[in-house]
Amino acid sequence: MSHLEPPPMTDPAAARLYDADRARFGYVANYTRVLALRPAALEAWQALGAAVKSTMDLRRFELATFAAARRLRSRYCSLAHAKVLRDRFYDDEALERIAADHHAAGLSEVDVAVMDFADRVAGDPNSVTAEHVRVLRGLGLTDPEILDVALTAAARCFFSTVIAAAGAEPDPAYDTALAPGVRAAVGQFHGLHQAAGVPSHE
Repeated sequence: MSHLEPPPMTDPAAARLYDADRARFGYVANYTRVLALRPAALEAWQALGAAVKSTMDLRRFELATFAAARRLRSRYCSLAHAKVLRDRFYDDEALERIAADHHAAGLSEVDVAVMDFADRVAGDPNSVTAEHVRVLRGLGLTDPEILDVALTAAARCFFSTVIAAAGAEPDPAYDTALAPGVRAAVGQFHGLHQAAGVPSHE
C-alpha cells in the first residue's frame, strides 16, 4: 500500500487515527497509514485543509483541488476529489468530461478560470502574472477569494508530494465508487509518476 511500514494498531496515536478513519470511511485510508508515522503532521495538515475550506464554496474548493491534483499527476488525490465531486455535485458523465478536459465540460467561465489558475499555481507558480489575477477579478472574484484558490493548490502540492514520495496507493474503494470512464479520464494524466518510478496503479 506504500513504501513505508505503517505503525501498528498497538501504537495509541496511530490507533486513534485508524479508528477515526473507520468511523468516517469504513476503512483506514492508505494516506493515513503513512502519515500515522507522524501524527502531528497529519493533524496539522487536517487543520490547514479545514482553514482553507472554511472560506470557500465547497464545489469551488473541489474543482480547484482536482485541477491541482491532476497537474501534479497525483492519481490518489485526483480520484479522491473526483469522488467528492461525483458524490456532491456531478453525475458520472459530467465528471468524466471535467476529468478529460474541463475546458470542454460545459462548466461556467468562472469555474474554468478557477481550475486554470489552480493548475498554473500547482504546475508553475512563478508563471502566475498580474494578468492571471486580473482575469479572475474580471469574473467577480475578490482578492481574498483568489488567494483561497492559490492556497488550495499550494496545499495540494504539499499533500500530493508527500503521499507520492511514500508510494501510497489510491484506496481500493475508488475502483468501485467511480465509473470506469472517470477512472480512465483521471489515469491519462499520470504518466510522470511511472516515469519517476512510482507505479501508475492502472
